[in-house]
Amino acid sequence: MTLSHSAESNPLLDFTDLPRFDAIKPEHVTPAVDALLAQNRAVVAQLEADATPANWDDFVEPLENVTEKLGRAWGIVGHLNAVVDTPELRASYNENQPKITEFWTELGQNLALFEKYKGLKASADYPSLSAARKKIVENALRDFRLGGAELPQAQKKRFAEIQEAQATLGTKFSENVLDATNDYALLVDSEAELSGLPDDAKQAARHAAEKDGKPGYKFTLHFPSFFPILQYADSRSLRETVYRANVTKASELGVKPEWDNTQIIVDLLKLRDEEAKLLGYSNFAEVSLVSKMAETPAQVITFMEDLAKRARPYGEKDLAELRTFAKEKLGIDRLEAWDVTYASEKLREQRYAFSEQEVKQYFPEPIVIAGLFRVIQTLYAVQIKPDTATVWHPDVKFFRIEKDGELIGQFYLDLYARSGKRGGAWMDDARGRRQLAHGIQTPVAYLTCNFTEPAIVDGKTRSALFTHDEVITLFHEFGHGLHHMLTQVDELAVSGISGVEWDAVELPSQFMENFCWEWDVLQHMTSHADSGEPLPRALFDKMVAAKNFQSGLQTLRQVEFALFDMHLHYDFVPGGAHSTQQLIDQVRAQVAVIPAPAFNRFQHSFSHIFAGGYAAGYYSYKWAEVLSADAYSAFEEAGAASGNSLSTEIGKKFQQEILAVGGSRPALESFKAFRGREPSIDALLRHSGMAS
Repeated sequence: MTLSHSAESNPLLDFTDLPRFDAIKPEHVTPAVDALLAQNRAVVAQLEADATPANWDDFVEPLENVTEKLGRAWGIVGHLNAVVDTPELRASYNENQPKITEFWTELGQNLALFEKYKGLKASADYPSLSAARKKIVENALRDFRLGGAELPQAQKKRFAEIQEAQATLGTKFSENVLDATNDYALLVDSEAELSGLPDDAKQAARHAAEKDGKPGYKFTLHFPSFFPILQYADSRSLRETVYRANVTKASELGVKPEWDNTQIIVDLLKLRDEEAKLLGYSNFAEVSLVSKMAETPAQVITFMEDLAKRARPYGEKDLAELRTFAKEKLGIDRLEAWDVTYASEKLREQRYAFSEQEVKQYFPEPIVIAGLFRVIQTLYAVQIKPDTATVWHPDVKFFRIEKDGELIGQFYLDLYARSGKRGGAWMDDARGRRQLAHGIQTPVAYLTCNFTEPAIVDGKTRSALFTHDEVITLFHEFGHGLHHMLTQVDELAVSGISGVEWDAVELPSQFMENFCWEWDVLQHMTSHADSGEPLPRALFDKMVAAKNFQSGLQTLRQVEFALFDMHLHYDFVPGGAHSTQQLIDQVRAQVAVIPAPAFNRFQHSFSHIFAGGYAAGYYSYKWAEVLSADAYSAFEEAGAASGNSLSTEIGKKFQQEILAVGGSRPALESFKAFRGREPSIDALLRHSGMAS
């Protein structure tokens, strides 16, 4: 069976253009995966042969052509599994994931291919390759070593088993979190119990209960549903109930034993440690850092501990103020974890005379999206237009980006939280940019968030209103999307985000967040839900004054997660004398100023590191924030002179030196090309209100 014949009957085998989401069904997955794996293995067998010369056209390109198809098809399946999870799709995904993992492991261990890449590197052709192609060859050699290509046969077999087990456990971890999230429902009978809650949060809960045919108000563990309770509910017991449910989900303290991630965490850590030892490293953290900017686990730990030391006085001051305020103004003698968000919101309202809820009224979705597009179009001289494509849910929108009338990229926008959709926000690539025989294959991105859906008021649907935090999240994910879509690199393996060091990949995303704090940006992307008035300057000034409210506490929280992650993969013994709970308690004792309750099981839903590729890499957020804050300071310097933060001149340079080059050169070189010097932590400390 050739793929071209089956593309008509199986939409997952149709690579002519965009995914056919209206036609893809769970029963297409297995035949598509089997056909693609057979095709990949046949091509690999040809490339291994002595007769195939070790050059770009005869060896690298055919391998890239065939593996790209497998990556794209499986990417569609993985995406659907994350955004419209159904029992049938989950079963198809889980049935095929081991086969996919086995193939990539096999490929990474293929000694014949490894030797061909070495031959290419040593050949007379190599010096004439473009810088991007040289980088691809270098990355391939590194990845073969990390993939176990040099291991003896018996160890290769064990290495492959480890990869498959890790993939299965990571998926199960994620499913347990999703199932525990989807399963939880808190029904509140009377509106009186919801004192303090904003009307839109109550309306959403009322609507959720009605959907289930129940009276009262229904709350879930999806963020837009439960978080307003922590932030606004006057009832302490209600706050404690949802706090406890959220921090114990997928743990031994959760509802169902089969969703407990305790053993999965231990098993994953053991497997990662065994993988590291097989490859000749002391620990998994060292393996993780081979492809990152940071050089050693000790360097990362020193960086994070230094940041904690700088943030701690601010965090202690934040907490002391909060405790005093809670006692004197709210009658809370002992501040508990479920009081912190509520008391913080009340303190902020008192200190800065505005609430999150008040600000939210100025950010209706259509105005925010238009404002975001305006920023992108101004900075990078592109045009964003609505486009048509088949989608996986009626809420999904699709757009195209053009430059000088030519298509350069497209993206799907899936903004709202719903049942069966993984929590959080992320960007993923549906297709990368590359040069093909007939022209450029343009990049396509998925941009996924979990915001509050449009409310139904008096039978009418009104635009979704975003919190300022949600606006920041949207800009963040778009930063990743622009990194992917505005690339000018024509080689797939280093175009866009491909091949970018993991601890630099957050630079463009965190960079974009800064525009959410600029008056010349916000006045063009706000319109009051009722009056249509733009955000008043006085309210904006209060928001800016409150920007670094509790930034000491927030920084320490990020440091806590990053240090926990790094120690887990560096000097922790899984299944040894100490549990992961004891480790996180130890890290908290070192850096946190707010004590976590003994029942807090945050790690059991820490999907970033157990199911999301951030293992021994969570520090990347703060590491990249040093780069992004420093990069943004170039726009601040230009804006100080012109009064306009959207400098087209600096935007052009940022696109040329950071976004356009993708992974075709080391991130530090790209940063230095943009800023003309090494990065400095000063801008990050200044932006966080922690500069001395």
